[in-house]
Amino acid sequence: MKTLLLLNPNTSAEVSALLERRAAPVAQAAGLRLAVATARFGPRYITGEAGAAVAAHAALDAYAAHVQNEGLPAAVLLACFGDPGLFALRAVAGVPVLGLAEAAMAAAARHGPFVIVTGGAAWVPMLHRLATLLPLPAPLLGVQAVPRSGGELAADPALAVELLHAASQEALQRWPAARAVLLGGAGLAGLAEPLAGRLPCPVLDNVHEALQACVAAAHAPADDRTPPRATEPGPWQGLSPELSAWLRPA
Repeated sequence: MKTLLLLNPNTSAEVSALLERRAAPVAQAAGLRLAVATARFGPRYITGEAGAAVAAHAALDAYAAHVQNEGLPAAVLLACFGDPGLFALRAVAGVPVLGLAEAAMAAAARHGPFVIVTGGAAWVPMLHRLATLLPLPAPLLGVQAVPRSGGELAADPALAVELLHAASQEALQRWPAARAVLLGGAGLAGLAEPLAGRLPCPVLDNVHEALQACVAAAHAPADDRTPPRATEPGPWQGLSPELSAWLRPA
């Protein structure tokens, strides 16, 4: 059975468990085995530039450890809305790698111009920067942040829904041309559902949208979905044995 690897570049086991609960029925319905890997070092929940930089390394490390222990997956979802290390992981993975933000933004943009609502002000410029790197069919108009991190929102879903509702209303007032609201953040998985019908446009769950794209990538013909694997022999210092070995040519 093909494996869909859900890779959490945060060290939070709680976020990994939340993602696994959301992804398990999707993978099962698609005939895929779900595997979950959590970063072995770095921030508990990424809240800024430094955390994202460390998490990029942690994502590569977690992937290399997974491959050594369980073999290559059919596809990987880098499950942090911000996609730390996405392009590096995609270069060396040897299998399709989708970023949570990348896939979710593409889904939102298919509705037309869109806005993002997320947790933590530091993410505002980071997400704008990422959006400029992606070939989106419609533009990201703006990012509205609530004054809590994604981890804090995940810990109190009832309060999170009200905060996200208010932030979404404000975002639509600021950017009235928006045709969709994208809730961004692994910790916000499942929170779009209670907002359905409370706003004048679709509210999208970033985890749900990215999982659909990842399932499609896992089932794509091998010739279409298997990119060449880049190697970087180094020499390296301070990397884990698994990552050092993975980066060397076969």
